[in-house]
Amino acid sequence: MSTDSARIGLLRHGETTGQGFCGRGSDVPLTEAGWGAMRDTLARDAGWDRVVCSPLMRCLGPAEAFAEEAGVPLAVDERLAELDFGDWEGRTAAALMETHADALGRFWQDPLNHPPPNGESLSDFRERVVAGWNDLAPNEGERVLVIAHGGVIRLIRALQEGWPLEKLLSIDVPLASLHIVEPWEPYP
Repeated sequence: MSTDSARIGLLRHGETTGQGFCGRGSDVPLTEAGWGAMRDTLARDAGWDRVVCSPLMRCLGPAEAFAEEAGVPLAVDERLAELDFGDWEGRTAAALMETHADALGRFWQDPLNHPPPNGESLSDFRERVVAGWNDLAPNEGERVLVIAHGGVIRLIRALQEGWPLEKLLSIDVPLASLHIVEPWEPYP
């Protein structure tokens, strides 16, 4: 890697106290194990110049702690919040299989055309996240750490790697995992 190239790290939050679908409407905290997993991940890859995060506490808490420890600026961006799962917020897949199996199956097969009831469409989610992403524009050689959610990271990786949005849920983004994006590029 050239020392002049910008680099963005996408760090997914760790395990939370929430159950089921925890999106934009579920502001749940991390467990101790979730905090520990994020600290372990960050210990393996340090040297960030600034931190940007989702406003939800499972991202904001670790972002504040890391930015303070590293002495780097922190920006909170509402546009990096997770997808809003609407009526499914806080409900487990098992519970939904009992009452909404068809809708859940359609969402898993094609989230672009089958959003959760009263939830955010994938098109709206894409527009929101891309607007936040495009404003991240790093300076030459700058390393930016983005602490966000599985859906946000899947979307950015899909754009980077050429995945169709219909297959977004197929992209593996484990809890507390770090995904390096270089070089940075804006999206339409």
